[in-house]
Amino acid sequence: MYVEIFVILALLIFVVLYRKNTGDKFYKYISDGVSEIYNKYAPYSFKMVREKTKELGQEYTPRQYIIQVVIFAGGAGIISYLYFYSIIVSIIYAFLAVMFIPYLAYLRCNKVYSEFIFEQIQVYSTNVIMEFNTTQSFVKSLEGVRDSGVLEEPLLGDINEMISIAYSSSTIDEAIDYMNSKYDFYVIRNMHQLFLQITKEGSKDSGEALEGMLMDIDALVESVYRDRIDRQTFHKQFITFGVALYFLVALIQYLLGNESYLALIELWYVQIMLHGVIIINTYFLVNGEKYYNEDVGAE
Repeated sequence: MYVEIFVILALLIFVVLYRKNTGDKFYKYISDGVSEIYNKYAPYSFKMVREKTKELGQEYTPRQYIIQVVIFAGGAGIISYLYFYSIIVSIIYAFLAVMFIPYLAYLRCNKVYSEFIFEQIQVYSTNVIMEFNTTQSFVKSLEGVRDSGVLEEPLLGDINEMISIAYSSSTIDEAIDYMNSKYDFYVIRNMHQLFLQITKEGSKDSGEALEGMLMDIDALVESVYRDRIDRQTFHKQFITFGVALYFLVALIQYLLGNESYLALIELWYVQIMLHGVIIINTYFLVNGEKYYNEDVGAE
């Protein structure tokens, strides 16, 4: 009996240590990879995020949500039954698993919106520079980009606000401060700073400086998309190993024998340890999803 308990305890310790180590690597991967590319921008409401996700056609359909419910409930029910051989416990875990679906949908919508905002920022920056090469006026460049139809809300509305501020104050300083506060990307700050210098101080080499800025934007976009591919690959591995950890209990049952395992789970402290295995592994899986989806285009 003591051997069986030791095996269950070893499983719990293994899951804790494994998830802690892989979790740290995951957080470090996200932090190092993304922080070099993005800066945080101003908060936005989830209502706006959800509407934009629907507008982009990337919101899940009712059928897809139903499939998620079936998968989550079925998976949680099977896994928990494999641990406790209790229909009641399986129903409880199935219900709890379904409750995570709205939170995961929230994370996914934030990811879609973050990617959309970054793409809009890239379009805005590139087109303003190209317009400036023709007009030699920052405000006229903004008007040209606004009228070109390449931008969508909410960025389009913010550019209209920039133009209004620039005309009312007869300077671009306040307009630039407004945009920088709304979208705190370093590529925008650098571009705006360059336009301030050109407008106030003049620059014979403005064309060369702006060309260099375009090259920086191209390099940034390339890094962003490469980072997305790396994140997707790592995410698949993270989820695969996370789900596999749930089924380590099957290996224990194979080693101990089904009868010995059934006798073992009658002990209250063994049940607590088994619940701990499920809860800890679920905690790291949910946190992994959070870091995978959160601030993709904003950190």
